[in-house]
Amino acid sequence: MVKVLYNDVVIAESDTKPTVVEGNYYFPPSAIKKEYFTDSNTQSILIDPSEASYYGLKVGETSISDAAWYYPTPKDAASNIKDHVAFYKNKVVIQE
Repeated sequence: MVKVLYNDVVIAESDTKPTVVEGNYYFPPSAIKKEYFTDSNTQSILIDPSEASYYGLKVGETSISDAAWYYPTPKDAASNIKDHVAFYKNKVVIQE
């Protein structure tokens, strides 16, 4: 099981090992607790897999911007992580 915590609250968890790309866990949309996620206007264009979109997090009165990212329209080679969410390791706690 892999869990992601922000402010001591579980915001994502998976009973099976999430997909790993370049050392980052990518959680399927069903593994995240959407009530803690906020949309972000931030986007970045990468060579591979494509344009990344971001989420902020809000737990109680504590929030952080752009703590997670996902690829809504990845290139074909990265289609397995479409809409899967990865987290910045310096902004959340990841427990394996």
